Amino acid sequence: MVILAIETSCDETAVAVMRDGRETLSSELFSQADMHALYGGVVPEIASRNHAAIIGRLAEMAIKNAGVAKSDIDAVAVTYAPGLIGALLVGVNFAKGLALALGAPLVPVHHIRGHIAANYIAYPELSPPFICMVVSGGNSLVADVRGFTDIRIIGRSRDDAAGECFDKAARSLGLGYPGGPALDKLGQGGDDSRFALPRPSIEGFPYDMSFSGLKTAVVNIVHNAEQRGEELDKASLAASFAAAVSDILVLRAMAAAEEYGRDKIVIAGGVAANSRVRADFLKAAETQGRALFIPPLKLCGDNAAMIGCQGYFEYLAGVRAGADLNAYATMDADAVYW
Repeated sequence: MVILAIETSCDETAVAVMRDGRETLSSELFSQADMHALYGGVVPEIASRNHAAIIGRLAEMAIKNAGVAKSDIDAVAVTYAPGLIGALLVGVNFAKGLALALGAPLVPVHHIRGHIAANYIAYPELSPPFICMVVSGGNSLVADVRGFTDIRIIGRSRDDAAGECFDKAARSLGLGYPGGPALDKLGQGGDDSRFALPRPSIEGFPYDMSFSGLKTAVVNIVHNAEQRGEELDKASLAASFAAAVSDILVLRAMAAAEEYGRDKIVIAGGVAANSRVRADFLKAAETQGRALFIPPLKLCGDNAAMIGCQGYFEYLAGVRAGADLNAYATMDADAVYW
């Protein structure tokens, strides 16, 4: 089965052609990071306009590079939630028109489910059940993945997502946007015990997270050093910050795996590209004797291959959408589209 998939939830336009969910025939991506770096973060209007300008050409490129004809496409999958509403609407409306023109069914895909599915592409042997820690730019949550389309959220961030926290901490250190990769590089030479940073927990909700206090602590350390005219050990602050985020994530994922009896742990989303997070999860999984699955770097960030993969499983489950499909800025990953 051949699925053309579209992802436009934030500032990257992506189109992929997938066969039977896990085989990537082509995966094209146009990143707007350089444009938004001028403003220190994503500007929704700019993102939407650029999606509209590039998506048609990118779809043509994806089909050509996949070596298939348009008549070979069996379904069109598209991210419909969550994300920047204007950006999502570009992808959703383009997918509607394409599905209508091809006479193919339209399959709506939740962005977070797509991030989880990125691991199915990287690991053909992987199948549910497992615990997944999803740490993308705008979402941080713990999911009990019981089946390919049966997902239950058991924990989430109460405020900032880990990815947002990385970007804001990086901005306070003068690293610009996107902040995650730059912060990771800076912290390589630092002392991760140099700064005592908070690792909040929420009483009665063991898998929920909070990152706003950690972000504020970093910002305050930077501002206090500036006000006093003191030289700040930025490398150690970056390393201490990454260690704190990693501790918050690892603790919850491992505890959830223990409680729910899962012998597999999966990491998904852009923050999964952080070297400290990857190393700490590997160590913890080895200690507990659990299998760990982390996608390669190219599948950590937003891409359309992951949407095509999850779209395949949603299609098998009977999920379809019509011309009335709408986009949603927020929606839980365990919500069911009817």
